[in-house]
Amino acid sequence: MKQTIYFIKILIVLINSISIYAYAQCNMPDNLATGDLGIIIERMDGSVLIINTTSQTVLCEVKGLGDLSHASTVFSRDERYAFVFGRDGGLTKIDLLKGKISKRIIQSGNSIGGAISQDGRYIAVSNYTPGGVNIFSSDDLSPVTKIPATYGAGKKQSKTVGLVDAPGNQFIFSLYDANEIWQVQMIDTDTGKATAKIIHKYKVGKAPYDGLISSNGRFYIAGLFGEDGLVLLDLWHPEKGIQRILEHYGKGEKKLPVYKMPHLEGWAIAGNKAFLPAVGHHEVLVVNTNDWQEISRINVHSQPVFAMASPDDRQIWVNFAFPDNDTLQVIDTETYDIIKQFQPGKGILHMEFTPRSEKVWVSVRDIDTVIIYDTQTLKEIKRLPAKKPSGIFFTSRAHKIGL
Repeated sequence: MKQTIYFIKILIVLINSISIYAYAQCNMPDNLATGDLGIIIERMDGSVLIINTTSQTVLCEVKGLGDLSHASTVFSRDERYAFVFGRDGGLTKIDLLKGKISKRIIQSGNSIGGAISQDGRYIAVSNYTPGGVNIFSSDDLSPVTKIPATYGAGKKQSKTVGLVDAPGNQFIFSLYDANEIWQVQMIDTDTGKATAKIIHKYKVGKAPYDGLISSNGRFYIAGLFGEDGLVLLDLWHPEKGIQRILEHYGKGEKKLPVYKMPHLEGWAIAGNKAFLPAVGHHEVLVVNTNDWQEISRINVHSQPVFAMASPDDRQIWVNFAFPDNDTLQVIDTETYDIIKQFQPGKGILHMEFTPRSEKVWVSVRDIDTVIIYDTQTLKEIKRLPAKKPSGIFFTSRAHKIGL
């Protein structure tokens, strides 16, 4: 009996290996449209899978993208190209219709994500080493300008984090070491060359570690690693400066060890409520976005990493930090009840909803699988093999601020 089970397991591994290998053939269909497409990051293999969200199939595997251990992606306005930001400082432009790399550059020693400008002309990359933000043309990845994140009489350069696009062809980002938020606008000069103008530098609390922007482009929020609470910048009224919000949500409570910091860009804003992971606590905070006051707290399975809202604002899907990263919970945004809990496997890293909310794709790294769920029935629909999958990104992001 044990031998039979062993051989079955070996057979499953071989089938998965064959399926994954077959992806590399990249026989892209003729007359392929871009609206159904997306990519899955294979973090340990330096490759991405191009997928079709309607047929729920893998179309192609694209290799040679370097270190994708903390990779993220933005898309061109026409949805044809994906720009992948690698941890090794790599910036890669992928042609989704041809299933191949258009261009790849190494723009720094260590990068941590990026953004595409409102007009689609510029790609900005946020860097740890040497710090600062580098900006490139989306056409050919040629350099446009650099923004050194200098502080301390210009003698030091800060890590930059929480980089997002904003209306007015702006980029907003946080400086981890300098305790600041910078607001930058792309400007076309008389010579025909573009430059980045620093509009304002805002002093904030200790060690802003990540940031998000609301879907309407109004509010930029940064989390603080060095203290409780968050900081908020109202881009409609920047003259108000930095506002502290949820300043004492953990005061007087014993904090737990923080195994992984929550990703702010995965925080959920549903209607006039924000659902925010509480750093160091087994809670999701519910906040009224009209006044940014706490409404409630939801006790969850463990320390949340992503709390992501379905596009119809009806559900929040939450995953958790190690060692409880085998669990997903679904929260009803109206009642705050946990309506479902899954335990599909270790290493749940990311979730991505289809544009009209009917499905959600979930990467489960340690079982080399992406699982697709129906958001109405909360039942599993399909599994796709993928090598150590992490980020999942659909082309619908091309038309959303901050994504």
